[in-house]
Amino acid sequence: MTQRRYHGLYNLGGGKARNWNDLVKAVFHALGKPARIEYIDMPPMLRGKYQYHTQADMSWRKSQKHAAPFRSLEEGVRDYVTQHLQQEDPYL
Repeated sequence: MTQRRYHGLYNLGGGKARNWNDLVKAVFHALGKPARIEYIDMPPMLRGKYQYHTQADMSWRKSQKHAAPFRSLEEGVRDYVTQHLQQEDPYL
């Protein structure tokens, strides 16, 4: 039986709950700017539909013999901002 190999960039989650503040602060930090966050009230029509908490179940990784290490949210954001978004052509 041949083993399938998948190549690409996947957002798998790290198995640790994080919030929007963590993401926004990581973006500002990667840009070398102080975090400036302004909060607005959740629109009433979205209050019952918004998913406030997510956390990936990564228990399947424990069964992998050679699972590659994950980057933290901060490391991944820093790489994406500096190596892609801040490049002359961010699509390369």
